[in-house]
Amino acid sequence: MITQQASALERGVANLMFGCAGAQSGASLLILAEDPALDHYAADLAPAVAETARTLGFDVRCREIGFSPVPGDLPADICADMQSADHILYLARFGDQMRFRPLPHAARSIVSHAMTRAALAGPFGTIPHAAMLALKAAINTAMQAARDIRVTCPLGTDLRGRITSAPALLADVNVLRFPMAVFAPLPMAGFSGRIALARFLVGTGSIYYEPFLHAFDGVVMVSVEGNRATGHDGPADAVAGLRAHVADIAGRYGLDGDFVHSWHVGIHPGCTYEGRAEDNPGRWTSSAFGNPRLLHVHTCGAYAPGEICWNLLDPTVTLDGVALWQDGRLHPERIRGGSAVLDDCPELAAVFGAPATAVGID
Repeated sequence: MITQQASALERGVANLMFGCAGAQSGASLLILAEDPALDHYAADLAPAVAETARTLGFDVRCREIGFSPVPGDLPADICADMQSADHILYLARFGDQMRFRPLPHAARSIVSHAMTRAALAGPFGTIPHAAMLALKAAINTAMQAARDIRVTCPLGTDLRGRITSAPALLADVNVLRFPMAVFAPLPMAGFSGRIALARFLVGTGSIYYEPFLHAFDGVVMVSVEGNRATGHDGPADAVAGLRAHVADIAGRYGLDGDFVHSWHVGIHPGCTYEGRAEDNPGRWTSSAFGNPRLLHVHTCGAYAPGEICWNLLDPTVTLDGVALWQDGRLHPERIRGGSAVLDDCPELAAVFGAPATAVGID
């Protein structure tokens, strides 16, 4: 088990294995790592995790797996290794892609959104997983109980409604997500208003298509009535380009491009993204979403996460008039049970006192 003298990386790996996976020392761990040449996961991450997991008592094997824009079957020899593992850790996009699909094994699976050693060894990876689960549960409960939920942002978003059906479950049935960084998506069926889109549209990480990021100038206001995008206002070129991109992606995969499925906001104050989203949009969409400065909406397809993500920067989200997020900063103490979560985890409270602000967007 972890000791007081443990390094930050050891604490991160222990949090992943003991806290998230519920593993015990002596169990077997298969790490499936994507080719680092693809520049998604850092090249030194898988070797560091494997070495550290061994020091924590795990029987570790590490295999490299390929990447496919649309996930398919893994090679037979890797599938055989998967059958004999107690736990499988995906340091690969395949793990995230498979969270909505049946898995070819019975082992407990985890996908890590801490994609560098620094992320795993920093607050994002080391804040106790149990505390993040407790925070998610408190927010889920508050959202479910709220009679009026309103979302605004500096660019003019004004979305309002309430939950009229059970929130969509997070994709933790097939693949556990580490760290826990979002609450359960809220169905859009009970909401209406206008959402301000700026900078770019980006894929959700379900299917990797080209272009994965569609950039545009200006602000496009999208009118939303429940699950439908009903109108677009803004610069003519931006609106035309946005609608053409949506039609292209929807047409390729037989989807309803105007379907708006659900939304949620990041809850992890230690989630950070250095660099620019435009430089590596696939990595950005896989890791930055957990920062409380980012709200994202699942669109283009009548399922989560859809294939196109709308992103809002620095939202204010009020529940019955109380701003739980205010200008992109999450205040857990403003909901029932939130203060208890912070009291029980001083590490989490400290990071909320000085949360990460870098999200890859200027």
